[in-house]
Amino acid sequence: MPIKTKRWCVPAEPDDGLRILICRFRPRGLPKAKETWDVWMRDLGPSPPLLAAFQGKGQTPITLDAYRERYLREMEAQRETIAGLAARVDRGETVTLLCSKDCIIAEACHRTLLAELIEAARAK
Repeated sequence: MPIKTKRWCVPAEPDDGLRILICRFRPRGLPKAKETWDVWMRDLGPSPPLLAAFQGKGQTPITLDAYRERYLREMEAQRETIAGLAARVDRGETVTLLCSKDCIIAEACHRTLLAELIEAARAK
């Protein structure tokens, strides 16, 4: 499977390929020596305002559909980066997308949404 998704704290496996942290915020208190990713692409994570809206900080939480729509809209600005990841996968490389949360609800998991965007970019 060329695109994988995991939590950043899951130990690396030999077939993970390029491990990319896709969170806006780096895990707190983690020394650089214990990082489990190869590269941090913070702009592929949901923006702070989107996270706050989804979590209901100071407001009524937005719906999963609204979250998905807003995240996909935010990722339009990352089209080139996503195309670059798609090209890596097309060359046979594995890309593993990492964040800090369990992916319980796929519709609300930006790793899942980003993997879909990479696959869509491959289809073009």
